[in-house]
Amino acid sequence: MRYRLLLWAALAAFLIDQISKYLVVHVMRVAEGNIDVLPPLLVFKYGENRGINFGLFQGNTEAARWALIGVSVAISIGVLLWLWRSAPSKLMLICGGLLIGGAMGNVIDRLLYGYVLDFLNMSCCGISNPFVFNLADVFIFAGAIGLVLFEGKKPS
Repeated sequence: MRYRLLLWAALAAFLIDQISKYLVVHVMRVAEGNIDVLPPLLVFKYGENRGINFGLFQGNTEAARWALIGVSVAISIGVLLWLWRSAPSKLMLICGGLLIGGAMGNVIDRLLYGYVLDFLNMSCCGISNPFVFNLADVFIFAGAIGLVLFEGKKPS
């Protein structure tokens, strides 16, 4: 069962995302004020994302919420089917799992809260980044990049 690797990567990404959101938002209560971790490189800053990754394409309607849930689920199913029908390497399975787990983490947020909980803010070198994101966004981005980079490589 090579595809266990995909399942474990998805589960790990999902759990890491949800646990981090719970700890930072509900335990550390970042909504009450920013938390300097390694300023300005890393600051926890509360955000409610009604758009896609990094706050793009904000939509504040129920239709937008459900459309984004549908898109996330459809992309996850598409990645799963693509990997199932191909001969993916272990790295592709891990990357696919990261993408799917991250996407499902954000879907759960939209179902529970109506938006995605964000808390990571990174700035550097005199440039102040106004955007916040979460670990699911990182997993989605890394997984997508990895799928592109490792696609077509000989299965391992």
